[in-house]
Order: sequence, then structure tokens, then C-alpha cells
Amino acid sequence: MKTKRILLFCLSTILAPVWAISQTVTLDLDRSIEIASDSSLQAFRAKNLYMANYWEYRSFRAGRLPSLSLRTTPIQYRRDFTQRYDSENNIDVYRRQQSLHTYGNLSISQNFDLTGGTFFIDSELGYMRNFGDNTYSQFSSVPVRIGYSQSLFGFNSFKWEKKIEPLKYEKAKQQFLYAMQEISESAISYFFSLAMAQAEYDMAKENVASSDTLYHIGAKRYKIASISQSDLLTLKLNVVNAQNTLQNTEISLKRAMFGFVSFLNMDKETHVMLELPGRPEKIEISPDLALQYARLNNPDFMGFDQERLEAEREVDRTKKSSNFDASFSVSVGFNQVAGNLTEAYKNPLQQDVVSIGLTVPIVDWGVRKGRANMARNNLNVIKISIQQKEMNLEQDVIMTVNDFNVQQNLISSAEEALELASMAYDVTKERFIIGKTDLNSLILSQERQNRAHQNYILSLRNYWLSYYKLRKLTLYDFLGQEVLSEQFDRIEGVKN
Repeated sequence: MKTKRILLFCLSTILAPVWAISQTVTLDLDRSIEIASDSSLQAFRAKNLYMANYWEYRSFRAGRLPSLSLRTTPIQYRRDFTQRYDSENNIDVYRRQQSLHTYGNLSISQNFDLTGGTFFIDSELGYMRNFGDNTYSQFSSVPVRIGYSQSLFGFNSFKWEKKIEPLKYEKAKQQFLYAMQEISESAISYFFSLAMAQAEYDMAKENVASSDTLYHIGAKRYKIASISQSDLLTLKLNVVNAQNTLQNTEISLKRAMFGFVSFLNMDKETHVMLELPGRPEKIEISPDLALQYARLNNPDFMGFDQERLEAEREVDRTKKSSNFDASFSVSVGFNQVAGNLTEAYKNPLQQDVVSIGLTVPIVDWGVRKGRANMARNNLNVIKISIQQKEMNLEQDVIMTVNDFNVQQNLISSAEEALELASMAYDVTKERFIIGKTDLNSLILSQERQNRAHQNYILSLRNYWLSYYKLRKLTLYDFLGQEVLSEQFDRIEGVKN
């Protein structure tokens, strides 16, 4: 009796709630993924990366709209000596000068993507006053002026930006969704690591209680010579091993718990009880359908298009920089000069400005030609590299679909195996108690039940990992039958 009381005291110490002072919450897999997607550090990083790309795209869109700008010199006062030419004596002399100047220009400009030119409409006003022996004031006005300027044969950056920038933003959005699926994968790994640790801890507690019960039954049977001393010692060893296993699983459980709550960015003292998901819904996914969604939604495919366009842009840039370039600008408006502000706007005269510029490379020792050839060769290398990457990505999608379809069947098998193993252990245990089976059969049956439980949890883990990997590669929700970007746009539309 004394030994039994000591054993019960040890068991109560080991099995006492280790999270008594902690907050206890119950989470299922969906809720865990939801918290990870909202509160984990990885989620914060992904959201900030997306917002940086979002504002970059907003800047691009703003650059396509008319811009209004004001250039002004509110006041400029000068009193100094300046060099002047004395025509009577045919010499340069320094003369004292004192002046006040102010200037303002208000302009509206619009880039024209098709040609790469810029339209503008502006208006300006200037005022100048000289002090000294010959004091006078003048106003200079340009009531309105319309102009256009562009490069005739040069590189049109506007055209390439119009192709690349929307693709970059779309890729950034898909990259954000891709990162969120990676976070879901990590949440699944942490979830089932903790689920396995909790299951092993529960099995270890059950084994402690069961082995203790069996040992006392064995002790009674040993007194009547129903079992051998060797079997009794084995039962005693099982009690000791079960206690040691319980302590080890408790340590593993604490580590898994800490990793899980840290990943979810929850309070470190939180104790989580997990609810395992049930048998998933049976769905059939064809590789062709998965490939179709991957080509449409996967950010890597969009990245390939962006990489190709950027290489083609560089070819265009270097090619046009190796030839002569011509640019022109033209403006038509009105201007006037007068001694007062009112007169400066009366009867303005027409102002016409036409400018043509030429840039002709004569001798550069093949520098421009070499850069153009390098850009073309780089484009060919990128095309070959992209082709290989696309093949690898398509193969990954196909293999993931096949793995997912296999995992669905493995879950059913693992669930059936767990039921059979549990039934077999219960029967064997009862038969051992009444003396109709030996100890080795009981131990073997218990080990099979534990392995079946572990295999069932692993099969659930592998199923959900393969499913979310498939979501990541295709950015498509096969259970909800919806493109993830459509969900994202709908949610962002509600927020905005």
C-alpha cells in the first residue's frame, strides 16, 4: 500500500495541469490559419511588401495623368557690381547694379505614351525693377502657351512602362497571395506538430495509467502462479518506461506549444488545445486544370513575362541609342512687355518657338554596338532560362496534384487502420486481464494502436500540406471553386 501511495503521488505530480496559470484557447485548423494570415510576423512582412508595390503602381498611374506644377521665384534682390561693355570706349567695365526680380510659371503637362512626347499648356508672369540713376520697372507676361516636345527616333520609356508596370503590380498582388499560402503551409506544419505532441502526451498519460493497472493485475496473477516472474518484471519495467516517456513527451509538448503560439504571435503563456479536422471532402483535381490556373495566376509565370519584357526593353534602348537621334519641340503662344501689370496683358503678340536637335554618333569605337549585341544575347539567354523554369514549374504542379490525390486515399486507410488497431488493443487487453493471451501480444497491440494514431495525424498533415501547396502554385481555391485574387479584390473593395 505504501508503494502504491508513493506511485499515485508521483503520478499526480506529473499529470498536474502544467498550464494552470495560462490562458487556454481551443483552435481548429481553419482558425489557426486565419490567425497566422492576420497576425504572424510573416504576414506583416508580406502585407508591407505588397503595400510598397501598391504605392509604386499608384505613382505610375499618377504619372499617366495630367500634372499641374508651379515654378516660381517669389523674390530675388541683387546689389552688386557686374561686368558691362562700354561701347564708347570699347572696353569692359564694372558698374554697380541694383535690381529686384520676381517670376512665376503655372503649367499643365501630359505625357503621350504612344509617341513618348509631352504636351504642355502654361502661363507665366515676370516682374523686374532696376534701381539707380535709371530707375524703371517692367512686367513680362505670357497669358497662354501651348507646346509639344518629343524624341523622334529615340527610346520611348512611356511605352515600355505602360506594358511593364501593370504587370509588375499584378505580379506583386499574386506574390502577396502566394506568400499568404506559404504562411498557411507553415501554420499547418506548426499545427500538426503540436497536434502530434499533444496526441503523444495523451497516449503517454494513458500508457502510465494502463501500465500501472496491468502491473497490479499481473502482481495478483503472479501470486497465484498465473504468470511468470519475468512477465511481472516486464510489467514493472513498462510502468517505469511509461513514466519516463510521459516526462519526455511533456517536454516535447511544451516546445511544440511555444513554437505554435510564437508563430501565431500570441501571448507566450497561452495554452492551446487543438481540434483535429475531420475527414476532408473528396475532390478530384485534374493536372490539366491545375496547370491552367497556374499559368493564369502563379506569380512566377507573371515574373517570367516581366523578365522577358524588361530584356526586350533593354534591347530597344541600346539599339536606339546606337543610332542617331533627333528631337524637336514646338510651342505657340502670346507674350507682351509693359511698364505696368494691366498693359502687360493688352494686345499680346504671338510667340512661336520651334527647336530641332540632332545627336549623331560619329566615332565611339563600337561601344554602342557592343551594348546592343550584349542586350540581344542577354534576351536570348533569358528566353531559354524562362523556358526551363516554366517546365520545372509545370512539373511541380503535376506532381503536387498527383500527391494530393494519393493523400486523399491515404487518409481513409489511416482512419480505418486506427479504428481496427483500437478495437484490437481493447480486445487484447481484456483477454490479457482474464488470462487468455500473453504479455507480448498485449505490448505489440498497444504499439500498433499508437503507431496507427500517429499515422492518422501524419496523413491529415500531409493532406493539408499538399492541398495548400496546390493552392499556392495555382492561387485557386479548389474547395470553394474560386480564384484567390477574386476573393482578395472583393475583400479590398469592401475595405475601400
